Amino acid sequence: MCESENIQEIADLQPDFMGFIFYPRSPRYVARLSKDTLACLPQTIKKVGVFVNEPLDFVRATIEQYSLDAVQFHADETPLQCLQIREEGCLVIKAFSISSVDDFAILEEYEDCCDYFLFDTKSSNYGGSGVKFDWSLLNYYTGTTPFLLSGGIGIEDVSLITQVSHSQFVGVDVNSHFEIEPGVKDVELVSQFLNRINKTK
Repeated sequence: MCESENIQEIADLQPDFMGFIFYPRSPRYVARLSKDTLACLPQTIKKVGVFVNEPLDFVRATIEQYSLDAVQFHADETPLQCLQIREEGCLVIKAFSISSVDDFAILEEYEDCCDYFLFDTKSSNYGGSGVKFDWSLLNYYTGTTPFLLSGGIGIEDVSLITQVSHSQFVGVDVNSHFEIEPGVKDVELVSQFLNRINKTK
């Protein structure tokens, strides 16, 4: 998300996390994000900075500038890099692209380094495919780190989401299918989605 008014409107819906992409090649790059905008968010919403292969000094500086609560590493970051940021007091989410059972093999290295995993659809880019991967593959995840689902999730997927019974499944990433344009959420659509999800609890 990158527009102040839209950020506040979504914040009023009280999501658990809000993501801000600090990757210049992304169409959702937060080039002109005001730190005052994020300072106005309630403490109940975790502010997440999304990074792609950035030096840790840049990550740390961005955490400090925007008072981020969490970092999402979305590329080739190592377990040590994840652990270093986590030990400095920031929640760490590590994204992994999933297309087969074999893609879960690397996760063991990250088990004690991350607070959450994010399972996304494998694509040629770093996320943003707008396509779901085969969620039946989740049956092969045997780790203990809680995970979020990403990739092509839309309002029509509420029933599918509620059918995910994995004990470590904790939430979904609401992204491109809920956008008016890259980085700008459709507030009414997000509201409808959250209402439908809440009714299933």
